[in-house]
Amino acid sequence: MIRRTTLLGLLALFVSPAWSQTAPQLDLPKVTLKAGMHLIHAQVASTPEQRATGLMFRSEMPANEGMLFVFEESAGQCFWMKNTLLPLTAAFVADDGTIVNLADMKPRTLDSHCSAKPVRYVLEMHQGWFAKRGIQAGSRLGGLPFEGRR
Repeated sequence: MIRRTTLLGLLALFVSPAWSQTAPQLDLPKVTLKAGMHLIHAQVASTPEQRATGLMFRSEMPANEGMLFVFEESAGQCFWMKNTLLPLTAAFVADDGTIVNLADMKPRTLDSHCSAKPVRYVLEMHQGWFAKRGIQAGSRLGGLPFEGRR
């Protein structure tokens, strides 16, 4: 009985980290952003681990929610959709909240989608969210991350 309990304990120790890497992250901090008159409720992915997982493995997401990826400094940022189930649009955003470029991204692909110039932020929303609201490159987002950076 002790041997079986020890084996189960060891199995849990090795299986748990692998499982956590395939589960969607749902407990990230949130921030409210503004895109014109529209509000966005975005989860914030600010650590390397959070950014690496992003919106992978999620089968649903509310209409006005997304994920804001925050990097330590502005740089060329590239995203792919290997384990992402939802079609998304990535907005590559400068420090002052100006959208540099947008990229529609197809689920479960390894296609690379990159910023047109160095950015510190990337906001992922449902594919078509920006287009349906007339938000395009040059539009400016508002909210706490961009305050005082204009």
